[in-house]
Amino acid sequence: MSILDEGIPAGAAPIRYWMVQEDQPALTDGGIIVESLVTLYVNGLELATVMCSPLDLEALALGFLFNEGVIQSLDEVGLVKANAVGSAVDVLLTRRAFDPPRRLILTSGCGGGITLEHLTETYPPLTSAFATRPSVVFERMRDLQGSARLYQQVRGVHAAVLADESRLLASAEDVGRHNAVDKIAGKALLGGIDPRNRMILTSGRISSEMLSKARRMHVPLVASRTSPTSITVRLAEAWNICVVGYVRHGSLRVYTHPQRLGLPPLPTAAAPCHPEPQRSVSRDDERDA
Repeated sequence: MSILDEGIPAGAAPIRYWMVQEDQPALTDGGIIVESLVTLYVNGLELATVMCSPLDLEALALGFLFNEGVIQSLDEVGLVKANAVGSAVDVLLTRRAFDPPRRLILTSGCGGGITLEHLTETYPPLTSAFATRPSVVFERMRDLQGSARLYQQVRGVHAAVLADESRLLASAEDVGRHNAVDKIAGKALLGGIDPRNRMILTSGRISSEMLSKARRMHVPLVASRTSPTSITVRLAEAWNICVVGYVRHGSLRVYTHPQRLGLPPLPTAAAPCHPEPQRSVSRDDERDA
């Protein structure tokens, strides 16, 4: 049975391709992830155009505005509406004053990420006393993998979730890992979910702009199946955020603030260490869509 027999899921399009296994070709019907250009308007003014999956567009718009500091709460939004073809989202604020920035910063996020402010802008450290256990991170990562329905059917997409110690609170998928984080921020706003003292888990690399979004949401722990970047680690150390990478198969790496996982502090000075044996990294290992 092909994917076409079961129906193409939202966010995917039908495609026919050759599958070659052990030199044997087979014509196969399947699905491929859809990537769209969506323009965000605020009070009638064009703010940005993002490359994204055409799902949860209103949550994406709200989460983006919140994570970029344009709004502080849902009370500032009078209307949010995606058009019928999914090419634009209009947001009307409860205030008339809105001056769109003249400069957008292109980020390293896949799918053409943008931000409205310099990532080096400082936040004060989080004062959260949140702490949990590595076993909880493993459990919630398994939940993330189970929630990634679009990835399971057609691949090529990232997933992100907001979770507490016992369950998932919001989940989203998108071609851009940063978009997925914006979507869970928007879903938290729409659902009245407080992200403070929660965890964000993602399938993709933890880039600096993603960590900035987590800090904006007051999230004290961010975990991924893959790695953080060097800037991410430096920012997380300053912001009191625990960054966890390579969560898979019963192992993980804790890069900052291990106390949040019940582990001793990392040495402050560089210490001699034995490098890990090098191994080849497959596309599935990176899962960077």
